[in-house]
Amino acid sequence: MAEEAKKKKKGFKLFKFFKEVWVELRSRIVWPTSKQIVNNTIVVIVCCVLVGAFVFLLDTGLMALFNLLLKL
Repeated sequence: MAEEAKKKKKGFKLFKFFKEVWVELRSRIVWPTSKQIVNNTIVVIVCCVLVGAFVFLLDTGLMALFNLLLKL
């Protein structure tokens, strides 16, 4: 009998936890607007392209320098 009570109590705690999480999501979190999401997405894409271009140029330059040193 005690095991069944523990299982019910555990299930109740889990239900209570998810209920509290839902309440917190609804009340405390400030969700971004769709315009903010679009702007942030554009910023992330531009930063990724810039970092990718920088790494590409750095790799190409170092490879050219390495090839020059090997030919000497």
